[in-house]
Amino acid sequence: MSIARLAVALLVGSSLSAVVHAAPAKPVYGPWGVDYASMDKSVKPGDDFFGYAEGTWLKTTPIAPDKASAGYNSDLPDLAERDVRQIVEEAQKHPTGPIAKQIGDFYAAWMDEAGIEARGLKPVQPYLAQIAAIDTRAQLVQLMAEPGFASPVDIGIEPDEKDPTRYTVGASQARLGLPTRDYYLLPGAKYDAIRKAYRAYIIRIQTLAGIPDAAAKADAIIALETRLSQDQWTPERRRDPQATYNPMSRAQLDTLAPQLDWTPVLAKIGLGAMPTVVVSEPSAVAAAGARLGDVPLSTWKDWLAFRFLSDHAQFLPKAYDDAHFDFYSHTLRDVQTQSDRWKRGVRLLDADLGEAVGQLYVQQHWSADTEKQMAELIEDLRAAYADKINHAPWMDAATRKAALEKLGTFDPRIGHPVKYIDYSTMVVSPTDPLANAVASDHFEWRLQLSRLGKPVDRTLWDMTPQTVNAYYDPTMNQVTFPAAILQPPFFDPAADPAVNYGETGATIGHEMGHGFDDEGRQFDAQGRLRDWWTKESADRYTAHAQNLVKQFDGYEPIPGTHIKGQLTLGENLGDLGGLEAAYAAYRRYVSRHGEPKVIDGFTGDQRFFIAYAQSWQGKEREGALRSQLLSDPHSPDAFRVNGIVRNVDPWYAAFGVKPGEKLYLAPSERVHVW
Repeated sequence: MSIARLAVALLVGSSLSAVVHAAPAKPVYGPWGVDYASMDKSVKPGDDFFGYAEGTWLKTTPIAPDKASAGYNSDLPDLAERDVRQIVEEAQKHPTGPIAKQIGDFYAAWMDEAGIEARGLKPVQPYLAQIAAIDTRAQLVQLMAEPGFASPVDIGIEPDEKDPTRYTVGASQARLGLPTRDYYLLPGAKYDAIRKAYRAYIIRIQTLAGIPDAAAKADAIIALETRLSQDQWTPERRRDPQATYNPMSRAQLDTLAPQLDWTPVLAKIGLGAMPTVVVSEPSAVAAAGARLGDVPLSTWKDWLAFRFLSDHAQFLPKAYDDAHFDFYSHTLRDVQTQSDRWKRGVRLLDADLGEAVGQLYVQQHWSADTEKQMAELIEDLRAAYADKINHAPWMDAATRKAALEKLGTFDPRIGHPVKYIDYSTMVVSPTDPLANAVASDHFEWRLQLSRLGKPVDRTLWDMTPQTVNAYYDPTMNQVTFPAAILQPPFFDPAADPAVNYGETGATIGHEMGHGFDDEGRQFDAQGRLRDWWTKESADRYTAHAQNLVKQFDGYEPIPGTHIKGQLTLGENLGDLGGLEAAYAAYRRYVSRHGEPKVIDGFTGDQRFFIAYAQSWQGKEREGALRSQLLSDPHSPDAFRVNGIVRNVDPWYAAFGVKPGEKLYLAPSERVHVW
């Protein structure tokens, strides 16, 4: 049972403060915040709004050879990585304290390619020796519980969904060698070719390591993973928080999967006193236990050795790193070349010392002015949601009252944590990147253990300040916007307000909307997993949601591969509800400041929707798109625009969209979350 790594930790107070930067005088993109050069005005907005807003960019912009995608969601992370690189290289050259010293040593070990080659497999030998020494199944499951080793079952510590003031232990199905169960089970030449390439990759890794009988062992490993995949839950089913909340006593765990040796294993990893474990996918965990019982011990040992080598290939000599890239990036995602090593080092730092880097990033790249403008946007969104909740025709009085209570406890967090993770107990080697990776695994587990028995810390962040993303946590009823995403094009203090409401406002609305999507709505104002809806309101809401499922089920980004409407429902509801709320918030802004003038022939409403469309500027290689369609709860960018705006009445009015145009939906067919 491998330990699930969670981005939570022991915290210490920070004396660092954000630097206040003056707002720029003009927008970064175009005269008012939108890039004219990206647009293709020959496309009718009502036929393809994504193509209208992005068409020239789509036709003229290549995907970089080291990337699976292009667009704002690639460009802005590139900028953040360049900013972090400057911080890291300065820390390496001139460490000014223990934080900078850790960062510099970690980065130096990663960048020392000659040293990695010279050491060969020496750093990994102690771990392979531990696997080779296994003589019993009890020893097998105990080693699987150690940080850094793979397992068919993950163990982690997390807030209890029924009582999010306290922590509990969770067990869930674990990642296999291929991205999702579909890659093992779907028929067709494309998936046959992927499975053949995976077999070749397993053979290649074992052969490089001098493991004999690589082909036979690869066949046994794939057979094992295929059996495991058949019993794993689909991504759609795992989105149901009621189905995945299954607290079990030790006796129940022993009945469910006795082969996992729960009592000695939990004791070994510091959880011996925990009487209950919340099992996410009971049938999958039971099946994994059964496989531990009926698959030969030798096969499990071969699997464990292969997984350790594969999971840590980037820290080994170039031949291993190249093999890993060739399969996971080139074959699966169609990426042409490996990223520059410094970029990969920055990403590793973000994963393993992320908040140490984040403290330095915030000092140099965060503006208090941004926080003030974000606060105004958020309060407009909160007011817009309150108005929509008050007038939602499908919501009855009891549900409306509870929904307003939840909106009132909504907790927005902007820019950076109020205190940062203390990494001082993590030993960082300046020469051995594999040792640093394993040390990080152990550090994260110790931090998880340190939480047990204490109240849940609401100041923890699950993303670093330098992350270009945002998230909603239903157990905390919190939405978090890291500093790095609050930059153009997603937020530009100098842009036209219509642009910021269409881009940042829709993002805020999206994250707030997760509190009321098909998953988030099942958590109450205190973050408890509790059904606070009346049956009548829930039934009407579900009927709306299922209409959106049907719409997205019909979209086919790759011939033969459709969007999974149920898998993407939460994000689609977030997009639609967020855009509806952002538009209402924009109109609130207009009511305070006056109707905006027409700029370059575009009304304020048109600028709002164009900005929304350009915020999803992006395209992907087919392999990456296929992976997204099979397992990602987010729809592809084009459909986060076209599939959403066609349900929004003000968009029709803004662009004069008429029957007969490709995106047109009759009013009765449009889905309105609010």
